[in-house]
Amino acid sequence: MDQVRALLRQPEIVVGTWRAARREAPDLTEGETQDALHRLDPLWEHLFPAEQARIVRSLVERVVVGPAGADIRLRVEGLAGLVRDLTAIAPEALKVAA
Repeated sequence: MDQVRALLRQPEIVVGTWRAARREAPDLTEGETQDALHRLDPLWEHLFPAEQARIVRSLVERVVVGPAGADIRLRVEGLAGLVRDLTAIAPEALKVAA
């Protein structure tokens, strides 16, 4: 999961997620998308294991482990859904949870 969380910070993932999420939320900005993806980190440790597993299943399409490392394929639709969920959380609520 640490690798997936690191992927969510990469600019190309942020842009791809933003493009996918704009289909349902045309007013969403790239910055809002990036902020939403960064909100996952402080929340992660406070989620129940079942919710963590649900998020991972919605985000990760496939993981292939080989001699050169791991290839993690993400679901763009899952990322867009996560952004929608995370943008609905007020930043002040994250400070209380942390």
